[in-house]
Amino acid sequence: MELRFCNPELTSLDDLDTEILACSVWSDARPVHGAFGLCDWRLAGHLSGLLRSGFLTGKLGEVLMVPAKPRLTFDKLLFFGAGPREGFGEEAFRRVVQHMLDVMEGLAARVAVVELPGRPDGLIPAERAADILLASAGRKREHDVWTLVEGADGKQRITQHMIEERRRVRRVL
Repeated sequence: MELRFCNPELTSLDDLDTEILACSVWSDARPVHGAFGLCDWRLAGHLSGLLRSGFLTGKLGEVLMVPAKPRLTFDKLLFFGAGPREGFGEEAFRRVVQHMLDVMEGLAARVAVVELPGRPDGLIPAERAADILLASAGRKREHDVWTLVEGADGKQRITQHMIEERRRVRRVL
């Protein structure tokens, strides 16, 4: 899996022409923010309406697909329930990421824009998030490129971490 990056801004997301944007939603945190909040803004509050009505709850394991065009450049938006924000940790992160991978594999989506769960809130360090993602994806060929929605700091930390990991592996070999 190749990782790329885009800034968490609508203008950056508008520059991407990818079939899917995927992100998580909390069951207990309102108002929404991150990529979910940006999409909600662009869709004139439609996503908040789904939350208010109870159609979307954010419960761990939930997934909802919403059409995005013509207001966004993506064909589909995928929202993954991440459960309660309070107490979110590595195990919940791992479960949501594995669910993301499985759903996208089922959709035959090899390329996607993804905001990893907990990253906009800093609930999991960028480097650890990338390690878990890559370990979960393994060497499967079903996932070619994921463009991670990350700020400049997260992008820099992940990139530096990946460089250090490659050096470490080369020294061991």
